[in-house]
Amino acid sequence: MGVGIKIDLDVAAIAKLEAAAKTAAGIAIEALKTDVIAAQVMPFDTGDMQNNQTFTVTEEDGGEVESRLVTGSPQARRLYYHPEYDFQTVNNPNAGGEWLTPWIDGERKDFLKDTFAENYKKEAGV
Repeated sequence: MGVGIKIDLDVAAIAKLEAAAKTAAGIAIEALKTDVIAAQVMPFDTGDMQNNQTFTVTEEDGGEVESRLVTGSPQARRLYYHPEYDFQTVNNPNAGGEWLTPWIDGERKDFLKDTFAENYKKEAGV
């Protein structure tokens, strides 16, 4: 004698959760950008790299949601990977290389995860 199991999926509820994830990811990455700017850790001379060339992107590809913080200025890579440079700190007192380290594996490492979780719950209504 076999046991039968019937599973009914609530497609509308799943779609709502997927939309909530995309929205929460966008909100979280924007919050990261705001937090990085507020921490005044990016090298800042004229402000173009921080204020005009740093932006967020949230895309969906094949059901996967990807959010990124992008700095598109030509000097960003060189400055980021050379913390030994003598960065001027007139405009951003905490400026230096590898400015995202606190959010990657430092004291702010849970910022994105926590911000996403908080906003996902709001967006999903859970």
